[in-house]
Amino acid sequence: MSPTVELVQATGFPMGGEPLVALDLVDTHALTADLIADPEQYDAWWKVQAGRLPAGDPPVPAAARRLRGVLRSLFEAHLAGEEPDPALVEDLNATAASVPTSPRLVGWGSAETRWHNDFGGNPALAFIAAEAIGLLADADRLGRLRRCASPTCSMLFLAENKRRIWCTANICGNRARVARHYERVKDDGPRP
Repeated sequence: MSPTVELVQATGFPMGGEPLVALDLVDTHALTADLIADPEQYDAWWKVQAGRLPAGDPPVPAAARRLRGVLRSLFEAHLAGEEPDPALVEDLNATAASVPTSPRLVGWGSAETRWHNDFGGNPALAFIAAEAIGLLADADRLGRLRRCASPTCSMLFLAENKRRIWCTANICGNRARVARHYERVKDDGPRP
């Protein structure tokens, strides 16, 4: 289950709680700020996401940043209506394939996925890459991918409805409402 945006924000991140960990990972880079550059923030982000990921240690930061860059580039290419870079697609596919999986029966009516990390891959990154592939291959879901409407924000999200244009209502949405209110008050002039 996705963490709530409130939990993610309480941990120090402006955006999160998207239905895909892949989008939450992409949103750890805001314009020019790497929100997981600090080792404590890096660990905090992985702890918030742990319930949605295969068990195991978080990946090394360089590997997580590399996948984040690949995902950002592919998502941005889609939003710009461009063809994906074949090298990035291959990188994404290789990350997803780095940790094979198999189903495992745990009891009648109950199965789980076993992640085979014998080949050196990281299960969390392989999961995130597979999740991104699922999104990029699903035209309906991919059509809901949006960039925040704020010109000062780089966050991406999956719009649950066509009306959603802000990454978060309490940050970018609120800033837009405050700016509109300020413009109305300014245009109306001083009040007696």
